[in-house]
Amino acid sequence: MRLYLESSDVVPVIQIGNGEMTMIYHITTRQAWQAAQEAGSYTATSLKSEGFIHCSTLEQILPVANSFYCGQQGLILLEIAPQALQAPLKWEAPAHPSSQAAGTIDDAQQFPHVYGVINVDAVQRVIDFPPQADGTFSLPQSFVD
Repeated sequence: MRLYLESSDVVPVIQIGNGEMTMIYHITTRQAWQAAQEAGSYTATSLKSEGFIHCSTLEQILPVANSFYCGQQGLILLEIAPQALQAPLKWEAPAHPSSQAAGTIDDAQQFPHVYGVINVDAVQRVIDFPPQADGTFSLPQSFVD
């Protein structure tokens, strides 16, 4: 399966064994998600400043969270079905806004970037994402079970 962008570029989508597309994840605040539900779509400041919304695969959540969100309270994970997105999705090298991620995020990895707002019906689950006592993050129990 492939997703087609507005341009002629074709971007491969990761699939899991049964042929279903893997979910992608976005870290945000509960307040931002509540605003998105009222508006009908979610946006992030990076959409205006960088042209896309940063997302992660399941394996990329912790390095991103511990690099950029350490100690922050009130966070949630949006679990997004890529096939339900109305905006284009592109897999690209990480875009590091600071040196905080140095050594924790591999530049060879491809990260999902959403080039537009995220329609709320693409969000399949909203998962509380509190930091541990030391400020670092671990995967929520629902991912470990």
